[in-house]
Amino acid sequence: MFTGIVEETGVVERVEPGQKSIVLTVRPKLCAQGLKVGDSLAVNGCCLTVVQLAGRAGAKLARFDLLRETWERTNLQHVRPGSLVNVERSLRADARLGGHFVTGHIDGVGRIAKWERSGQDWVLDVKAPADVMRYLVFKGSIAVDGISLTVAAVRKGGFRIWIIPHTWEVTALRERQVGDAVNLEADLVGKYVEQMLRQMDLKRR
Repeated sequence: MFTGIVEETGVVERVEPGQKSIVLTVRPKLCAQGLKVGDSLAVNGCCLTVVQLAGRAGAKLARFDLLRETWERTNLQHVRPGSLVNVERSLRADARLGGHFVTGHIDGVGRIAKWERSGQDWVLDVKAPADVMRYLVFKGSIAVDGISLTVAAVRKGGFRIWIIPHTWEVTALRERQVGDAVNLEADLVGKYVEQMLRQMDLKRR
C-alpha cells in the first residue's frame, strides 16, 4: 500500500528482456535507504518487488522482474535508460497518510491531451479509458504515475488536474509531453462502493 506522495525520481539504468520477464533496473537515492530484497517500491505508481540490489559508484541499483502483463498494461514499456520514474516506498503503519490509499495496481493507461503552464501552475488534461472514468468524481482523488492528485474537472473521455510548481519539480511529470502515456489508478474507495452496491442489487432480485 502507498499514499501517492512521491518521494523522489529514480533513474532507469537498464531495461532488458529476461527468460521469463522484463528486467528493469532503477537507481533510487532516498528510497534506497534501508531497502532490502523483497521490499515493495511504487515505480510510476506500479507496485514492484525488489529482486536484487547492487552497488554502483556509491549508489544502490534496484532490479525488478516485470511480468508481461505488467509490461503491456503500464507505461513502463516506454521507459529507456536515463528516463526518470516516480518512486515511493510502501506505507508504514505508523506513518502519516499524506495523499490517499494507492494500491500500486494500475487500472489503465491514459494519454496526455494537454500539458501547459498556466501562471505559476500547470494544467494537465488526460484522456482516460472508460474503466477508469467510471470512478472519477469532481474533487475526488486519482493516482497519475503514482502521484496522488485531485480531479479538477471530469469530461467526456478524460479529466483535468492542476499541478503546483512543487509537484512539477519533484516528479517525473517535468519530462512528460502531450501524447505520452501515464499510469492511472482510480480511488480504491469507489471500487468498494461499486462492489457493495452491486451485491445489494443482486440480493434484491
